[in-house]
Amino acid sequence: MTDQAIADRVEIEALRGEYSDAVMMRDRARLASLFTADGVLRMPNVPVELTGRDEIRTGGERLQANWDFFVQTTHPGSIRLDGDVATGRAHVQELARTLDGREGVNFAIYHDRYRRTDDGWKFAERVYEVRYLDTTALGGAAPGPAASFAEAVPAERLEKAAAALAANGFGVEILDDTAAARRRVRDLLPEGAAVFTSASETLRLSGIDADVNTGSRYSPVKPRVLAMDRATAADEIRRLISVPDVVVGSVAAVTETGSIVVASGSGSQVPACAGGAGSAIWVVGAQKVVPDLATALRRTEDHALPLESARTEAAYGWPSAVNSLLVLNAEQRPGRVTVLLLREAVGF
Repeated sequence: MTDQAIADRVEIEALRGEYSDAVMMRDRARLASLFTADGVLRMPNVPVELTGRDEIRTGGERLQANWDFFVQTTHPGSIRLDGDVATGRAHVQELARTLDGREGVNFAIYHDRYRRTDDGWKFAERVYEVRYLDTTALGGAAPGPAASFAEAVPAERLEKAAAALAANGFGVEILDDTAAARRRVRDLLPEGAAVFTSASETLRLSGIDADVNTGSRYSPVKPRVLAMDRATAADEIRRLISVPDVVVGSVAAVTETGSIVVASGSGSQVPACAGGAGSAIWVVGAQKVVPDLATALRRTEDHALPLESARTEAAYGWPSAVNSLLVLNAEQRPGRVTVLLLREAVGF
């Protein structure tokens, strides 16, 4: 075997390991980056067929939102090299429980096609085939609070957080899903308002970001800012994003004691969130509800930051950081803030 063949096999095996790690860490941006631009992920038993990185990323979000917990172990299989393409198989064992109570253990095979790119070997196609399935009830549980950072909390905890937020002066509504949030945001935003959308996977995945920043219903701030020269128009950019009519986004965590945590790498959205915007609307997935402020800070650093860093690495080539942190314990202006708590998990 040549040195090049050995190097190729090592890189492909590492690619398969990265896949399982991205799945386990619920890092959808990294998961999608492991595929070629036209790569395909097929899971006939689900059934799911996702083509291209955007579909793989958003499809992974939808699938993982249904998990209570999930463990995937990958075992080495075959690799057959043919120049800049290759085929192979990887063998997996999985243990899972979904939020609707389905659970079990399975053994499966990934049938793979790989392609060498300028960024190294990528998946051109992964086809998932279940070879054995045991749906006997599992006897264990996922321990520890960190296990819940990506999971939708039960209804009673959502309601407890909502009551605490309301007691602290925040407007709060509990909605079923992102579709309901999308409709409600449209109802809340006045036509013609200057609206600034902070960077948010929740807004992107729900379609709210596109609703605000395209079309003629509002006067969106972000497209204006992106079209301006940052060197010569820095002061105008700062004013536009600091004091819009409305800021729309999400947050890193909401506590059951009624506090809200906003984290930022650039700090650009902090002034508007803190009080510069006339009003604020935050769309918050149920996985972001935590017991207290200490847990909220841990969720921000240990869960949200790694996922956001993977996104910024893929999009811009550099990691993110929690350079600015805003904790809102109460709102003194009645009606300024509306928190839309969702019953489903979405975003980081």
